[in-house]
Amino acid sequence: MIKNIIFDFGDIFINLDKMATFKAMAELGVSNITEEMMQIYHQYEKGFMSTEDFIKFFHNKFNIPKTDLVNAWNAVLLDFPKERLSFLQELSASKKYRLFLLSNTNDLHIKWVQNSLGVQFYNDFKNAFEQFYLSHEINFRKPDTNIYEFVLNENSLKAEETLFVDDLEENTNSASQLGIHTWNLTPGVDDVTELFEKNKQLL
Repeated sequence: MIKNIIFDFGDIFINLDKMATFKAMAELGVSNITEEMMQIYHQYEKGFMSTEDFIKFFHNKFNIPKTDLVNAWNAVLLDFPKERLSFLQELSASKKYRLFLLSNTNDLHIKWVQNSLGVQFYNDFKNAFEQFYLSHEINFRKPDTNIYEFVLNENSLKAEETLFVDDLEENTNSASQLGIHTWNLTPGVDDVTELFEKNKQLL
């Protein structure tokens, strides 16, 4: 029986344009994403690098104005449909499941989300969860299995009683290695509001 549900954030609740940052960086003259750049990005997303140092790295390397870098970095983030928040709040109010958020989210992105959604909307969203885990705050990132082990251990959850919802197959695959049930939601095809229609084990 499923007793716990762990949700991703991007393309589960908030819509993303995953190519937008690459396009924006290309317009700024950066079309080749190197291994070094990916390592810096992963360090930042794990919270091992400050926002100031992250922006400084790209500013110094490519001589791009810092404001343009921030705008390019946040271009990936789109809208958050209100019906998804309503669904989540109803699910939370039912008390049928323990709810958790687990997201690869960095400091720049979460600040943009807070400013874009507004304090009330953001707090309503955050308060629907028992725990709200962002990668840059807990120093782990998906798809590394230790991030799921962290959530299970911190909250005394059993993998076989837990469903993990994420839009990236590499993330659901790594979670399933630990015995966690998964729903690999396909953006544009599935919607989180269809949780019970698409996951009969919850009924």
